Amino acid sequence: MIGGYRIGIDVGGTNTDAVVLDDNLAVVASVKRPTTADTGDGVADAIDAVLAASGIDPSLVAHAMLGTTHCTNAIVERRGLGRVGILRLGAPATTAVPPLEGWPADLRAAIGEHAYLLQGGFEVDGRLLAEVDEDAVRDACARMRDEVDAVAVIGVFAPVDESQEERVAAIVAEELGVPVSRSARIGSLGLLERENATVLNAALMQTLTQMASGFVAALRERGIPAAPYFGQNDGTLMQLEYALEFPVLTIGCGPTNSIRGAAHLSGATDALVVDIGGTTTDIGVLVDGFPRQSAHAVEIGGIRTNFRMPDVLSVGLGGGTIVRSGDAGSPAGVTVGPDSVGYRLPQEGLAFGGSTLTATDVALAIGGAQIEGLDAPAVDGTVGAAAWAAMRGILEDSIDRMKPNAAPVPVILVGGGGIIAPAELDGVASLIRPDHFGAANAVGAALGEVAGQIEKIYRLDGVDRRECRTDAAAEAVDRARLAGADPETIEVVAVEELPVAYSDGTAVLIRARAVGRLAA
Repeated sequence: MIGGYRIGIDVGGTNTDAVVLDDNLAVVASVKRPTTADTGDGVADAIDAVLAASGIDPSLVAHAMLGTTHCTNAIVERRGLGRVGILRLGAPATTAVPPLEGWPADLRAAIGEHAYLLQGGFEVDGRLLAEVDEDAVRDACARMRDEVDAVAVIGVFAPVDESQEERVAAIVAEELGVPVSRSARIGSLGLLERENATVLNAALMQTLTQMASGFVAALRERGIPAAPYFGQNDGTLMQLEYALEFPVLTIGCGPTNSIRGAAHLSGATDALVVDIGGTTTDIGVLVDGFPRQSAHAVEIGGIRTNFRMPDVLSVGLGGGTIVRSGDAGSPAGVTVGPDSVGYRLPQEGLAFGGSTLTATDVALAIGGAQIEGLDAPAVDGTVGAAAWAAMRGILEDSIDRMKPNAAPVPVILVGGGGIIAPAELDGVASLIRPDHFGAANAVGAALGEVAGQIEKIYRLDGVDRRECRTDAAAEAVDRARLAGADPETIEVVAVEELPVAYSDGTAVLIRARAVGRLAA
C-alpha cells in the first residue's frame, strides 16, 4: 500500500538536491549531489542517494516533485529548443512590428523563422478587429509542415476573447498534429510581451518533454510508483501533463522552491529569503508563506515577457564564485566574481586540492565556515580579509535593495553556499539558518500545494461585477484541478480587480488564484 512519502528534487547549476518528506512533511533525509552535464544523470544519482539515506522502501513513495532550471538554461544557452511556428492574429492592425522583433539573432535561429501575421484580433473592449481567414491559416500550416515542432498562436487582445485563438489552434492540430501554445492562457494584455512568452513556451515543449521522460524513467527503474509533479513559478506544483503544456511556468521555480522551503523549515511567514548556491545568490520576499510575485515585465534570455514570475534579485555570489587578487582598481586588489567554477568546485577549489581561489576557500580560511573533513586552505591574510569584506558587502547591498523600507528585517538563509555568509549582517534583524537549510530548494519542491491562476478582462456593460468575480474564481479552480489539485481541497485564496489602461472604464481585469492539496 502506498504511503505518504514524497521525494523532492531541485536541479541547480552546481548541485542537485534531493529530500524525502514523510506524510507530516517532516524531513526524513536530505542529500546533495553535483549537477551533471546530462542533468538526468544527476537526478538519478540524487534519487539513489536519498533513498539510501532515508532507508525507505521505494514503493512507499506516493509523490515525486522536480524543480529544475532546465528550461531556463535552454533559453540562456540557446540549446535543445524546439522549432516554433508563429501565427499572430493581428493584421491589418499590427503589421508595423513583426513577430520576434528585437530578439537576439542566435535565439531566432534556434527556433526558426516561421512567423506569419494573419488577419484577426479584437479591440480592448471586445469589439472585433477582423475575422480569422481560415484559408490563410491552413496555407501557413502547409508552409510549416515538417518544419516546426510546435506552434504559438497569439491574438490581439485575446485575453478579452479567446475564441479566435481556440479556432486557429483547432485548425493547427488538424493540419499539423503538433502541440499548440495559446497566448491567452499564458500572458497578460501586452501583445509583444505575451507573444514572446507564448513563443518561448512553444519552444520549450519539446525541451521539458525530454527532461520529464528521463525523470519518469528514473522513478520507474527504481520501483517508485509516485505521480510526478513539476515546480512552477509561484512556489506551487503542477502535474506532469499540465507542465508539458505550460513548460514556461517552470522557469522561475528554483528561487520559489527555496522561498517555500525556507518558510517550511523556519516556520516564518514574512521575511527575506537569501538562497546562496554555488553560482548565484537569489533573494526573494516571503509574504504570508508564499513568494511575492513580480509586478513588472521580466526579461528571460534577453526577451521581455509578461507571465507571472517571482520577484527575485540574483547576484553573482555563490560558494564557487572565483576570487582574484592583483586588481589595482578594487579594494586591496581583490575582485569577487561574478563568474564561478559552478559544479566543478570539488575539483577546482583550493580546499579540495584544486588551484582556484573561491568564496568557499575564503570562508574556510578566515574561520567563517567549516566543512567536515576539509582543512582551511592557505590564503594570504590581506586577500582573505578583503574578499570576506567584499562578500559581506555584496550580501548587505543586495538585501537592502529588496527590503520594503530601511528598518532591519528577518532573513532566512538557505542554500548549500550559505556557509559563505557571515553570522551577522547590517540591516538584518535576525539571521535564521534552519535545519536542512542546504536542501531548502528540494524541500520547497516537495511541499505539495497545487495552484491555478487566471487573469481575464470582463466587460461590465449590463453585467453584475460579482458574476465576473465568480466566473474568474471558477476558472482558477478549474485550472488548479487541471494542474493536479484534489478538487475537494481547492480554495479560492485571492480575487483582485485591476483597472484596464486605455479603456473607457467599462472593462476590468480580474485576477483569481485557487490553491489545493495534491490529488491522491
